[in-house]
Amino acid sequence: MAKGDTEEKVLNTEEFAQVILATIDREREREIISRRFGLFDRKETLEQIGELLGITRERVRQLEKSVVTRLKTNAKAGELPHIPELENRFTTYLTENGTAARITNISEALTAENSKTDQARIAFLAALCPSIVSINETDDYYQAISLKKANDEKALKSAVEKIVGTIKTLNEPKSIEDIAKAANATDIKQVEALASLSKKLATLNGQWGLIKWPMVNPKNIRDKIYVILKENGKHMHFNEIADAIKQSDFKRKDVTTQAIHNELIKDKRFVLVGRGIYALTEWGYEKGTVADIITNILREEGKALHRDEIVKRVLESRYVKETTILLNLQGKPQFKRVAKATYALAE
Repeated sequence: MAKGDTEEKVLNTEEFAQVILATIDREREREIISRRFGLFDRKETLEQIGELLGITRERVRQLEKSVVTRLKTNAKAGELPHIPELENRFTTYLTENGTAARITNISEALTAENSKTDQARIAFLAALCPSIVSINETDDYYQAISLKKANDEKALKSAVEKIVGTIKTLNEPKSIEDIAKAANATDIKQVEALASLSKKLATLNGQWGLIKWPMVNPKNIRDKIYVILKENGKHMHFNEIADAIKQSDFKRKDVTTQAIHNELIKDKRFVLVGRGIYALTEWGYEKGTVADIITNILREEGKALHRDEIVKRVLESRYVKETTILLNLQGKPQFKRVAKATYALAE
């Protein structure tokens, strides 16, 4: 949280968790809830807690379920301290942010440190609020909460999957506005909130897409080079690419210029179009020397061409000086002049 935020905006999650635990009469049950939810330390498994307390894994599970059910019942009846206050804070945040949010984001907004323990307490406390629905973390979803009036858990997951399906159909990264339009949704904030709950999606530079797409989730140096070139829309010198990566929002961007140059050479997605200058192969550029490009042009044409036409076509796929092209035409044995300023293949 920003230093300028007032203390009134900060939730003391430890105090709230302590107060809720104090309403549980039996020490063993308090221990189970504290350890299972990670309220004061890391979360523990049923087996770990059972071994500590000398009871079976199944008995731990039964007691946990029983206590949580009782706490929720008390909260609904207005008998659990601080829950109305917490519920109001969570509801305000969710209403302003598309009705759903990851626990990490809520904790960042409402706590001072946003520690793992803060996040665990936020998840626990939110799960007790009658108007809030929770999603546990799985392979497909981040741990999150939503306003129950907007979606129950089943409907919430279904809404998230609809956004994922829409992005799959679009088949390329898009802005959240474009995704909302494609999904026939009018609440753009809610679409963005739903998208943020899915582990199948990622976002970068205002674009959303499937997590396997390099443009929104670059995993290595080559992917990051691809993103930089794609966003720039034209060829770049490898030094420029290195600088752009260092100034980017990528999570890991401490890479050497030499490493970037090496990856440019290795990856078929990139093609050398000038001295140290690279472009994307998908833009229509071809690999090879200037002489190779001239050869391909003349071979595809099947007849002699004026040097101006040859120069024009070479410059469409290579970022070189015009004199370099002319020197290749005049000095390479595979080309012959058949008329004034007109060349053909010697063969």
